[in-house]
Amino acid sequence: MKKLRIITLDKYADSAVSSLHEAGLVQIEDISERIQQDAEWRQILKPSSTSPFTGKISSLLMKTSGTVDFLKSMSRKEKGILPLVKGFISPPPIKKVEVEALDTQELIQKAEKILGEVESKTKPLEEKINQLDSRKTELENALRVARNLSNFNVDLGLLEESDYVSVIAGKLSLESYDKFMGNLKDLTDEIVVFDQDSESKGFKILVVVTVNKHAEEVLSQLRKMEFERFEFLGLSGKPDELIGKSQSELESIAREKESILNQLADISAEWFEELRALKEELEIEKQRNEVFSSFGETEKTVLFEGWVPEKKLKNALLTIDTSTEGHSIVDVTDPDVEKDEIPVQLDNPKFAKPYEMFVHMYSPPNYREVDPTILMAIVFPFFFGFCLTEAGYGIADALIGYIIFRGLGRNSKTMANMGLIMIACGVWAVILGLVTNSFIGDFFPRFIWGDTAMALPTTIPSINSFAHPENILIIAILVGVIHLNLGLAIGAYNNIVRGDMKEALGAQIVWFILEAGVVLLALGYLLLGGGILMYAGIGVLVLSLIMLVYFNGMFGIMDVSGFLGNVLSYARLLALCLSTGGIAMTVNILTGICAEMIPLIGIIIAPIVFVGGQIANLAFQTLGAFINALRLHYVEFFAQFYIGGSQKFKAFRAKRKFTNIGGK
Repeated sequence: MKKLRIITLDKYADSAVSSLHEAGLVQIEDISERIQQDAEWRQILKPSSTSPFTGKISSLLMKTSGTVDFLKSMSRKEKGILPLVKGFISPPPIKKVEVEALDTQELIQKAEKILGEVESKTKPLEEKINQLDSRKTELENALRVARNLSNFNVDLGLLEESDYVSVIAGKLSLESYDKFMGNLKDLTDEIVVFDQDSESKGFKILVVVTVNKHAEEVLSQLRKMEFERFEFLGLSGKPDELIGKSQSELESIAREKESILNQLADISAEWFEELRALKEELEIEKQRNEVFSSFGETEKTVLFEGWVPEKKLKNALLTIDTSTEGHSIVDVTDPDVEKDEIPVQLDNPKFAKPYEMFVHMYSPPNYREVDPTILMAIVFPFFFGFCLTEAGYGIADALIGYIIFRGLGRNSKTMANMGLIMIACGVWAVILGLVTNSFIGDFFPRFIWGDTAMALPTTIPSINSFAHPENILIIAILVGVIHLNLGLAIGAYNNIVRGDMKEALGAQIVWFILEAGVVLLALGYLLLGGGILMYAGIGVLVLSLIMLVYFNGMFGIMDVSGFLGNVLSYARLLALCLSTGGIAMTVNILTGICAEMIPLIGIIIAPIVFVGGQIANLAFQTLGAFINALRLHYVEFFAQFYIGGSQKFKAFRAKRKFTNIGGK
């Protein structure tokens, strides 16, 4: 990583920023705060400010985003499950719109013109829809009231409040109705109550007529009883007439609204892609205008700083020189590893690129430590396959990965990476499943060959998971020891590079010495029955314990149990391996029982049990394998060496997903 300090004339600042933004080579640093705090800098520079057009761009972006969202909601959509499946397996490619390179004012004019034209078409239709929705709400209320009062053959216009009489209509539960009628004698004699049974069981429809002076008191009593009042202001005609009229008008509104929605769908088809492209242009322009607040300036010059990967330095310098027509000075320096917050950009071979997201999920590596991505790309799929150890499930996972890669991965780099990871994981699961005698449990021996004692022809007898799980446990522990030692070796290297020899000895090298002591002790005891080799092992073990105490204090002895726990943690590889095959075999057994022991319908139930059980096991075991393979890296492996904590390199880049400039 190289540090850049760029000075150019202010008339070339826009050009330099635009060129760097399109190239996506440099991460821009904010130096405005340093200018304010450093007296020496403050004497010659002042912080720059955002472009005066930033507010206008932001306003147009907000308006465009709202219009895009509205048109997207109005677009015609295929219904049913098949379009969803098709969209997952083979989504349509994103159509890019070719746009011109415009300055800020030209883009503002373009945005205002497009938005004005679209708004002139959509606004009248939106207003009409709002009017129809408002009228629909009124009609639905009228319909509800008319249906509830259908047994009262009276013109609803007569129920409106007059100068002397109030009419209260609504729905009340039977329990509350009895209570209300019992309280009437305490209210007033100037009241008449009409009632009918409601279509809703357990309720009564009431029409209460009283003089105005008692209306509020009656309403107060009814509110305490959860009375549902009907509003019939403006309604006229008998209920049956009102029902017919409302239904007819609602149908007319539905037809008119459908016609308007079709018009909006046509507008969406015509303008959506162009507006989506405009939104992206405004987002890019907003980002360019805002970056100026990170700069410093004098009366006629602009200064800004950034980071660039060493491999891209030449292109960055050429871009700056071209965009400023040679009127720029660029100071290129190596970073100060002690003082600078150096961003990190991972640089790995193509096969390891998808696994960079796992490293970033944990934390970008420290600038001076080893990037573990390549090791993770090799080991993670193997651990996943070891946890699954199921050839049939591995084929399914690999196929799912391929579908994701060729489908959703077409428009998403993240999904493409996930697809490639799933393919690699599935391949390892197939390989390990075939050599350990597991293909959908014991599917072939049980259902094809009819002899559960038989094994797959690809099986290595000594690691048959159904016959010799103890050997698989030994392999899991040995794999764990190798994996941990690899982490310790990287940790020792990192510490030595940083000049921290004490940490290397006390945190990593001491465990190599302890392991050497254990190996010597075991070889001396098992091969020679004692002797000098065993005593040498004891001596090396004692030396490792002394080193633990010397470098880490008395608590260093306790680290031995932690190290042993890390080694034994790899036994989960065996546990998950056996659980996958064991549950798959159990499903096979249940399938056979259903087919043989349940008369008539057993032959129908058996395939359902088999397919449902295997799919459920595949889903749970795949998830478990993924999580545990990740855990063995994050918790056991990374703990031996990984510091992390750096910031990820974030290039100042125009993210063009829906647009191209001049066919680029």
